[in-house]
Amino acid sequence: MTPSYVVTGAAGGIGRACVAELVRRGAHVWASVRTDDDEAELSRAYGEAVTVLRMDLRDPESIERCGRRVAAAGPVRGLVNNAGLARPGPLEHVPLEAFREQLEVNVTGQLAVTRAMLPALRRTESARVVTIGSIGGRIAGPMVGPYHTSKFALVGLTDSLRAELAPEGIRVVLVEPGAVATPIWPRARAAAEEVRASLSPAALERYGAQLSAAEHSAARSARTGVPPRKAAETVVRALTARRPAPRYLVGPDARLAALLASLPFRLRYRLTAAKR
Repeated sequence: MTPSYVVTGAAGGIGRACVAELVRRGAHVWASVRTDDDEAELSRAYGEAVTVLRMDLRDPESIERCGRRVAAAGPVRGLVNNAGLARPGPLEHVPLEAFREQLEVNVTGQLAVTRAMLPALRRTESARVVTIGSIGGRIAGPMVGPYHTSKFALVGLTDSLRAELAPEGIRVVLVEPGAVATPIWPRARAAAEEVRASLSPAALERYGAQLSAAEHSAARSARTGVPPRKAAETVVRALTARRPAPRYLVGPDARLAALLASLPFRLRYRLTAAKR
């Protein structure tokens, strides 16, 4: 039987690369997107190898509907929780509704999708749940506090899920990329420009330098990040390895940041403060 997997956020970036890698290996993929154009593009590119799901992580009904559809079709070997977003800005001024949306999509949405797909995952042996976290879930900086908050929360979510699902043989894995060259960086820069325009003169004086540094960092990440294919290869390894590791780092900057995160706080802060 052709193995089947679910990948959320499949319109581009890591999600699209995961779809391509799984299809290349002969799998069938349930790929979630939000727009008509993305659905049409995936159908053109992959034909019957991909079944498109219309899912919005802010819409519980759409998640539950997709879960029922997948479960009715047969067993699923793995779920890739990839969909997410990033809200930049100083925490003092980020609108609370934007902060809530960040957590709703990046944390609550991941749990909702996992719960919806568990009936299909339980119909196969050695099922996997692979969630795309970030090295930003180990070490945090300024101006992307909502994003860091969500990625730190994913660490706790996946650790608890790993323990709770282990007795059933379902492996839960967290993939922690560093910078990956995806459209998230141009979008983050555009969002940062919107944040800058919304700040009062006093707030801009207080946070302008840090916001500029964050914009430059986003531009650098867009230029130097590893290609999405590298992250997808790690995800597929987590989906197919006989004994997957609980966590995988992706990229040299992720490995360096993980090392920094292990240092005592005061030393870590001195080493990174100059970049803030």
